[in-house]
Amino acid sequence: MSNNQLSKFLNEILHDRNSGCFVIGPENLNSKIDDMFLVKLSTAVAHLIGNPNHDAMAGKYYARFHVKHEDKSDSYLRKAYTNMDLHTDGTYVKEITDWLLMSKLEEKNAEGGETAMLHLDDWEYCEELYNDPIGKQNFVWGSPKSKNIDYKVEHPIFFPDNNGKPQISYIDQFPEPKNMEQGIFLQKLSDSLEGSKNKVITKLPVGSAIVANNYFWLHGRRPFKENKDLSRELMRIRGSFFSN
Repeated sequence: MSNNQLSKFLNEILHDRNSGCFVIGPENLNSKIDDMFLVKLSTAVAHLIGNPNHDAMAGKYYARFHVKHEDKSDSYLRKAYTNMDLHTDGTYVKEITDWLLMSKLEEKNAEGGETAMLHLDDWEYCEELYNDPIGKQNFVWGSPKSKNIDYKVEHPIFFPDNNGKPQISYIDQFPEPKNMEQGIFLQKLSDSLEGSKNKVITKLPVGSAIVANNYFWLHGRRPFKENKDLSRELMRIRGSFFSN
């Protein structure tokens, strides 16, 4: 029993700049995973944190998607053998996206595909690029057809939190630079993020969920080793904190 303190506890972790992330994992790694139980558990955790956003890609408050050997999608989300570069979620939508929950529902015949994470305060080039005025210009952000978003948004890559600390809203796939200066800045940003020696690389077992503050934790995924029988199913929920 949590004595109605669990929501407060989880929010304190996610708001704390020194943490901002936690992992929920199965007690028995060899137990059979019930995907519907994981959906319910993830939903419960999400509602303890804040208000989940409507996910236009799935048409509900969460999205389930597979990563398999063959893929014809229009984004990196399902491309097993492409490195998914470090990014944050919600860059191309109007909704506030304070936090992100990712749950691993299934994984078979998978080698590689580790989760990559990077905290802004551990990034070697954070101060340099955060203080570059180009990063605080408005960038245009679009999305491919599979996202079911029929508009574009404009916002800067970097912005301060209430204490003046850097926050970021960025994904390498969807910016539409307005000029050469913005294009060069994006390339430098991407290269320095992917080249960081402080990325946290971890392989999460099936049944795990990782929950992170979306504005100072970036996430990505390493490519899988090719296997025609590869199958991974993930679930995503993202949303805003109660205070918003």
